[in-house]
Amino acid sequence: MARIAGVNIPTNKRVVIALTYIHGIGPANAKAIVEKLNIASERRVQDLTDQEVLQIRETIDADYSVEGDLRRTVAMNIKRLMDLACYRGLRHRRGLPVRGQRTHTNARTRKGKAKPIAGKKK
Repeated sequence: MARIAGVNIPTNKRVVIALTYIHGIGPANAKAIVEKLNIASERRVQDLTDQEVLQIRETIDADYSVEGDLRRTVAMNIKRLMDLACYRGLRHRRGLPVRGQRTHTNARTRKGKAKPIAGKKK
């Protein structure tokens, strides 16, 4: 099992797919890393040499913000919005959708499970 950026990536998957298990690396970034290091796209993680794993680890450390650093940055950005008390910050504070989605119906992911209101039935 290869360990990159503090994450154990699965050994039996293709390298491009396995790299997406790292928070902050999606399919496009994974493909760019593999192309930059001239690793064949059909190679599996278990087939990589220690040198190739080391190259991938160094490339990610140098060029990408991943895992803990990325989570911390995102959390700080949200906290900054909340401290400014701008519209987006208020929506974060109240746990409502931030990007203009409707809340009359739907929005259950942000609002949580529906709470019954007494005396509403007629």
